[in-house]
This record gives sequence, C-alpha cells and structure tokens, in this order.
Amino acid sequence: MNPDRNEIASALTEAAQEIHRHRSLDDTLDAIVRAAQQTVPAFEHVGISITHSNGTIETRAGTGQLVWEVDELQYKLAEGPCYDAIRHGGVTVMDDIDQEERWPRYVDEVRRLGLRAQMGLQLYTDDGALGGLNLYSRAPGIDPDAIQLAELFAAHAAIALGRARHEHQLNESVASRQAIGTAVGIIMERYRIPEDRAFQFLVRASSTSNIKLRAIAQEIVDSTAERFVNEGRA
Repeated sequence: MNPDRNEIASALTEAAQEIHRHRSLDDTLDAIVRAAQQTVPAFEHVGISITHSNGTIETRAGTGQLVWEVDELQYKLAEGPCYDAIRHGGVTVMDDIDQEERWPRYVDEVRRLGLRAQMGLQLYTDDGALGGLNLYSRAPGIDPDAIQLAELFAAHAAIALGRARHEHQLNESVASRQAIGTAVGIIMERYRIPEDRAFQFLVRASSTSNIKLRAIAQEIVDSTAERFVNEGRA
C-alpha cells in the first residue's frame, strides 16, 4: 500500500470515529458532512438528505449555501444525481456537467450556480433507505478512487445516521408520552373528569384543530406552567 493510500485509510478511520460518537441527530448530521468534506478529495461541498415516511426528501445538513440551492432544484425537478441515488439506490455520478444528458432541466438550472461535477450516494441500512450523501465540485472530473472512498464513508455514515435517528425517535416518543400524560393530568384536575375522558378531550381537540396530539398537549402544559409563574409573581 503506497503512502497516499495509507493517508486515505487513516483519514477514513478518523472520520469513522468522529461520526460514530454518540450525539444528537443534528450533531451527527453535521459531523457527517464535515468529515466527508475533509475525507473525500476534490469536492468543495457536502450535504446530507433525509427521506421521510411520506416520501418527501429534506436537506438537513450542508457545508455551504450551494448545497441547499442545488438540492432544492433536484427536489423540485425530481431529477439529478442525488435525487436518483436516493430514489434508485447505489451511487450516481455526474462527471462533467457539460457532457451530461440525463437531466436536461436540472443541468440548465444548476450550471448558473457554478457546479461542474457531483456525486450522490444512497444511505441505506437493513431497516431501509435513510437518505443520501451528496458531494459537489466546481471542477469537472471525479477520480475513481474518490468514488470508492465515498462509498466506504457512506457505509459508516449510514450506520451512524441510523443509530442517531433511532435514538432521536425514541427520545421524541418519550417526550411525547410525558407531555400527553401531564396534559391529561391537568385536564382531569381542571374539569374534574376521569382519565379516559381527559384523553378523549385531547384527541378531539387535536382532530378538530388538525394539530398533532403532542403539540396540543405541550401547549396545555406550557400555558399551565406560564400561568403558575405569573400567579407566583403577582
């Protein structure tokens, strides 16, 4: 193995250690894009997209404004390297925008932003597709070694993202149950009604207002806490 490959292996190891540290979902996303920017050569910017259960795609982290502008075009037009990688899997490469014929509308729009080359990789675990890792360059040409390195990096990123997303969902679920339980207790006390009727009160309020149950519950908890604070100041 030559020195360059030793350096690459060392950089990948450091990047993997960084993104696998336990942290919040947002911190994990930021760590992934920063580590990819430093690890995969010849790309100025990196972004990461998340897929939602309703089929929408959302950019959640990026190393520059270019990331959000380019991604927004891809979502709007439903075409481009990153969009295709997320929807169809694997790696999608645009080596030189001037030679690209697969996405005519996207190419016409994005050329004005100065983008010349791009690579999208689906982030996938055994539980399914999580989103995509997106890399952008203002110079044409993508080295095959960079593609291989990006694939290795994406494998680590998918594991870290999957773990962070699962922990985030668990934390949200716990917070939601706590808020709903507290709100039910407040309603029981306020209206002198049993627990089941208090819960149905929340459900009806959520359905009528088209606001999520947790949001309704949190509003009741927050307004009650604020009232207590104001009464304490009086």
